Amino acid sequence: MSSGADEPSGGVIAQARRWYWMRMTSMLLAVCVLVHLATIIYAVRRGLTAADILGRTHGSLPFAAFYAVFVLSCAIHVPIGLATVVEEWAGAGPRVARLVSWTAALLITVLGLRAVYGLVA
Repeated sequence: MSSGADEPSGGVIAQARRWYWMRMTSMLLAVCVLVHLATIIYAVRRGLTAADILGRTHGSLPFAAFYAVFVLSCAIHVPIGLATVVEEWAGAGPRVARLVSWTAALLITVLGLRAVYGLVA
């Protein structure tokens, strides 16, 4: 039985885990995108200004929680797909793909949560 270390991207178990997390986060992201779009449509139709929106989001824990979940789902979903693209399409090895994906995850998490904080605080 193979340990998976000699297989691309960590073997069958690692691929199954990535597949699982891609599917779970894609379902969550679908809901988040729909809520986000509905919120945008509501704001536009009501003629809300940026100041109105910031006034409503200031100190809102539900808003912060929703968008934190959105950001963290992106921070899981995007790097998995990006690693696959880097490895399969760009021809890079698994180490480079992991480095690129972890960098993307870190950037999405830090910048996304900073943006959420900036809107709520």
